[in-house]
Amino acid sequence: MSEPRIRDAGDAAIVVELGQAIDAAVNARAIALARRLRDDAIDGVRDVVATYRSVAVFFDPRRTDVDALKARLLERSDANPAGVMPTATIEVPVEYGGDAGPDLDALATASGLSAADVIARHSGRDYRVFMVGFLPGFAYLGPVDVSIAASRQASPRLRVAPGSVGVAGQQTGVYPQASPGGWQIIGRTTTRPFHARRSPASLFAAGDSVRFVPAPRGSLDFDSAWTALPSPAQVVTGRSVTVVRPGLMTTVQDSGRWGRQHDGVPVSGAMDMASLHGANRAVGNGADDAALEVTLGGTELRVDHPGALALSGADLDATLDGQALPLNARVEHPAGSLIRFGTRRRGARAYLALHGGVTVPPCLGSRATDLSSGLGGGRLRADDRLPIGDPRPERSVPASPIAPRPLPAGGARVRVLPGPNDDWFPRGALDRLCATRYEITPESNRMGYRLRGAEALPRDAREMISDATVPGGLQVPPSGQPILLLADRQVTGGYPIIATVITADLPVVGQLAPGDWIEFDACTRADALAALAQLDGAADHA
Repeated sequence: MSEPRIRDAGDAAIVVELGQAIDAAVNARAIALARRLRDDAIDGVRDVVATYRSVAVFFDPRRTDVDALKARLLERSDANPAGVMPTATIEVPVEYGGDAGPDLDALATASGLSAADVIARHSGRDYRVFMVGFLPGFAYLGPVDVSIAASRQASPRLRVAPGSVGVAGQQTGVYPQASPGGWQIIGRTTTRPFHARRSPASLFAAGDSVRFVPAPRGSLDFDSAWTALPSPAQVVTGRSVTVVRPGLMTTVQDSGRWGRQHDGVPVSGAMDMASLHGANRAVGNGADDAALEVTLGGTELRVDHPGALALSGADLDATLDGQALPLNARVEHPAGSLIRFGTRRRGARAYLALHGGVTVPPCLGSRATDLSSGLGGGRLRADDRLPIGDPRPERSVPASPIAPRPLPAGGARVRVLPGPNDDWFPRGALDRLCATRYEITPESNRMGYRLRGAEALPRDAREMISDATVPGGLQVPPSGQPILLLADRQVTGGYPIIATVITADLPVVGQLAPGDWIEFDACTRADALAALAQLDGAADHA
């Protein structure tokens, strides 16, 4: 048994590594440790995620003593997993080959087998759920028989059908939703790995066993099984806001879905959490209430009731009934008021909080929109009408002004902590990262900013075992051009993370857009905590 190794992953997460290879015994220890830590309910811990060989713990650095947390991890990591591992064996019917499995014949040819042999070997064993990630409910299963192990597609498909059963290396799995993907697709199932309105939402859990059962061709009704389920009906009356023009992108956001990452569910929430909280405080809402995130302008809204609102974040030349709408202040409005967002002046995302909060139906405990996973209401469209809650005393807080924060104009320099995978990079790689000005490319979105610098970062050429990702992590793929992970990031990823943006600077990152530049400064944990205290202090004393 190898000694556990704890790595810092920014100022708000740590990772304990229990081994260096994919191994069922190591994975069992990781799953058991994660479950114990969830049961411990440590103050400030937001999420605990078991991976193939590690456990990632996400926490609020304002509330959690990181040294005490590390000591607890080491204490718990030696415990025997026996008796802590409630598991299930789940049978999954699969229609192999044909339209359902377009890569079956090619995989058979490459393996020197018949299609029937591939089916028999794929369905002839039980698979362990090592972890859940990539997409909500996507279980990493393995190992497949070595004779049918397969390389990923040279060019990933733009769309893999939901329920597709794929093989990549010695892994197999079921796509829980339509998505791009590079695995070899050998079949399809009607089993839904994930359903947001089911409890538990994820069918598979780490430690479970999965058995694939061949079904005759034409026997599974894919159309019925994968028809999109209607959202819960909601009649909006009274207090509401109506979308006249949605602009480039307007979504409902709150503080996100913490506590769900072990099911592969991204946290999501506001890209600039400080501005969301500030707008809510200014209008008298709870800091975590849902508001509207307006990206780069062009949005027009009609408020259908009299009340109060506050706008924070980017300066997008906003007006209320034709008059300039000030940032960072509570503003009273009559029924029928029109709010228009013009062109971008500074920043990229504005947050509009209405007194009472946006009260669209919550999904998995949050009203946040996750465009990558399809959770929440999606991007808003013209004529959408959103309910606004009643400003009840028990759910409101006294309104307070917002302390103005400098908004980036064209770019920003932000602070990073090394790691958690800095040992994948040669000496001097972090210095090169911090000496380079990167451009945020057009391929960027709420999942992450794809960055382009003058020189590629050097890194180990090995393929990394997929592990947990962290907000603000700077992943480095083989191209050497970093990807800065953001609100809608995937829970797990296969690229090493050289450094992680500190919590206090993530709001600055959230105010950048494609075409802007970004630079990095290395700092210490003490620097990161001091910066967070300064950010919180500015809000408290506004």
